[in-house]
Amino acid sequence: MQTNFKKNQLKDPEIENSEKIFRKCVHCGMCNATCPTYQILGDELDGPRGRIYMIKDMLENNKPPSKKVVKHIDRCLSCYACLTTCPSGVDYMHLIDHGRNHVERTYRRPIFERLIRSMLAYILPKPKMFKFLAKITALSQPFHFLLPKKIKHMISYMPKSFLTSEFPENIVFKPSKKCVSKVALLTGCVQKAISPNINDASINVLLRHGIEVHILKEIKCCGSLTHHLGKEEISHKYFTQNINAWYDLYEKEKIDAILVNTSGCGTTIKDYSFIFKNHSDKLLRKKAKVISDITLDITEYLEQSIKLDFTRTNNFKRYNIAYHSACSMQHGQKVHDQPIELLKKTGNNILEVPDGHLCCGSAGTYNLLHDKIASELLKRKCENIKKIKPDIIAAGNIGCITQISNGIETPIVHTIELIDWFTGGKKPVGLQKL
Repeated sequence: MQTNFKKNQLKDPEIENSEKIFRKCVHCGMCNATCPTYQILGDELDGPRGRIYMIKDMLENNKPPSKKVVKHIDRCLSCYACLTTCPSGVDYMHLIDHGRNHVERTYRRPIFERLIRSMLAYILPKPKMFKFLAKITALSQPFHFLLPKKIKHMISYMPKSFLTSEFPENIVFKPSKKCVSKVALLTGCVQKAISPNINDASINVLLRHGIEVHILKEIKCCGSLTHHLGKEEISHKYFTQNINAWYDLYEKEKIDAILVNTSGCGTTIKDYSFIFKNHSDKLLRKKAKVISDITLDITEYLEQSIKLDFTRTNNFKRYNIAYHSACSMQHGQKVHDQPIELLKKTGNNILEVPDGHLCCGSAGTYNLLHDKIASELLKRKCENIKKIKPDIIAAGNIGCITQISNGIETPIVHTIELIDWFTGGKKPVGLQKL
């Protein structure tokens, strides 16, 4: 793709990087073939190729986007299926991030839209605030008919009750057997509030296999939610805080890895190195690279580093388990085979979902902001899952689990909950009726 950036524009490292990405695009359109929004809407501007042209126009001319441009950029799920498909290696992930930041800096959204996005950016990364809001919305049930349709849709995703974790926070969990490795575990923000059982299962698996687990109180949120909303200043505060806290732990305790059981978070943390590669603080750049380099999805770590004890599975019933590969896992992190191989070791029949490369519609806050598109994607995902008739669905991302559970009766649990169960842990909460 030909570009027309001025020399003074290219002095900006972010512009320089995006210009190099634009030049790799050969207009082939293969990205559209796997883009969920293009598949549903059929509009060139709702596919990666169209969005690339719009972002290029904004940046080259250094102008605010039109309402139409914002609509199409906002509709991107950041599923990154196009990254997997593109034969030219176009780094669309960082282009859409740049485009969103430009939109946020230069475009004045309608007041209701600004309010909604700011509310999500403020509340979702704060588990206590999220729980408080859930209780308030539950109490206000009789008055929900007075609320705007968008707000009522968001409220529908609020949990009716909250589980409690069996582990305290900000502590070091030491295995009862000989320690073979030390790791830090990201417990997440939304996940910590609505599904602490996922973190409990993660800790139990690790301790059972001789791994010391560190959880830091300083780690509030990975920054992904605000990052994808274009809230650059807020997300960078989270990024910097996390990098410094984990690096101090890395230096002090010589941890081998930072483990993530929420794939959307993992994609962002692994990208810290890129995000800060041009930062003026050389030490922060160094720290960011180290943190990105040692971050692994928990299934990625278990598959490559730990020999799990599945001997208990001999006495278990065999299930048909459908594995839903989260977009941030398979496209963002290129982690696909590892969780499947782990699940196969449980002795169960593991099934891959047809058209598994397509998004379920969750995508962080996407299902809250773009409910019509998200609902259609959910419908298609559930139809494909039903085709293989599973007893259980496994996934590696809390967003996907929440989204899919709203569209199908088949129980869905996190992959690590199944690994915990089949290596000596308790039966997952979501499978108690099986």
